[in-house]
Amino acid sequence: MNTLKTIEGTKDYFELDADRFAKIIQTAERIFSLHTYRPIHTPVFEATELFARSIGAATDIVEKEMYTFTPGSDTITLRPEGTAGVIRAYIQHHFQQQSSLTKLWYYGAMFRRERPQKGRQRQFHQVGVEAIGSSSPLLDAEVIAMALMLYHELGITGVQTKVHSIGCQLCRPAYREILRSKVSENLADYCKTCQGRYEKNLLRIFDCKNPTCKILTEPLPKAYQSLCETCSRHFAQLQEALDAKNVSYIVDGALVRGLDYYTKTVFEFTHNALGSQDAIGGGGRYDGLVKELGGNDTPAVGFALGIERMLIAMEALKCCSCHIPLMVFGISIGELAQKAMSGILMRLRALGISCDMDFEGKSLKSQMRTANSRNALYTIILGDDELSRGEVVLKNMKEGGEQTAVSLPDLFDAAMKLFSIKNTSV
Repeated sequence: MNTLKTIEGTKDYFELDADRFAKIIQTAERIFSLHTYRPIHTPVFEATELFARSIGAATDIVEKEMYTFTPGSDTITLRPEGTAGVIRAYIQHHFQQQSSLTKLWYYGAMFRRERPQKGRQRQFHQVGVEAIGSSSPLLDAEVIAMALMLYHELGITGVQTKVHSIGCQLCRPAYREILRSKVSENLADYCKTCQGRYEKNLLRIFDCKNPTCKILTEPLPKAYQSLCETCSRHFAQLQEALDAKNVSYIVDGALVRGLDYYTKTVFEFTHNALGSQDAIGGGGRYDGLVKELGGNDTPAVGFALGIERMLIAMEALKCCSCHIPLMVFGISIGELAQKAMSGILMRLRALGISCDMDFEGKSLKSQMRTANSRNALYTIILGDDELSRGEVVLKNMKEGGEQTAVSLPDLFDAAMKLFSIKNTSV
């Protein structure tokens, strides 16, 4: 019988990767909450039309990468990104009636049918935010700074921030014509993909990794050089706000992002641990998306950060995880002692003390080996003699093996002092 394995482009997370994954989510939740973002969870699959209308029918994602199914008369797609579903929920549940500015954050699995490579999987995970209802460049700057705060808290140093403005529906058409004219002069020298983008999605030629295309696009006019007065002022104010926050950044005229819904501000975070696919996260402003999906004319800005890519950077930097050390391992000898130990550990956990025990009735020596192998800070030893006296033996596993007999009523106060826990309720 063949051994079943993960499908290509998917991955199991366990041990250190799983610990770091959990730390990303926990740290994100705390930082986003400090900025008054509230969680939202949307379905893993949505109507295919949602992504075609939001991401853009001519994008690589919609044309080539979506997992789409037709169960009965419906056409549904596994979500390739998170923003569209959040905006659909914002409209459907009338968030705009509750507040003029809605701040939401999410995390979850996304799906794209791509060729798997470092930092790019067919099932991947993102954590992101959406701030809906304000056109202020100060909000753009807050969102960028918030992502950088998350990277900092996770120990991901060396992140580079790139910003650009790709204009709005008023100034972008004129820029596209300027760009189209310049590209047409050497169109035959571009790769086949970029030649196709010339007709369908011109700005995406800046995303091409082909060395020849990168050389050809270098001297091309950039979007921020052709902004209307409103977009130009917005971009200048964004840079002023980032400067005021002491955020280090570069203006990258080749940054366009891969989704059609972006307007004005776009930004990207890169890290050299990822190699050529160095984007670790990114986002931007999408002032027309809510209206495009059937809502009112509502400005918005957000980002999505790739969890797999953060894991690569955390591994390269040897960032620690949020794994809670095993504070206490319970060693019991005899059936009655084992039952009593189970109750003791339940009370310790209620105090916030991580603990575990042997469930198989192994020998004292074997249980001590287990405690050592799991790096337990302390052991509690309980046998028939200790049980009859109403006490346990508390053994320090890290400092010479000192052990002390402690009465059961005093054990919980002693444990709180050992681990500096202030809560006195047991």
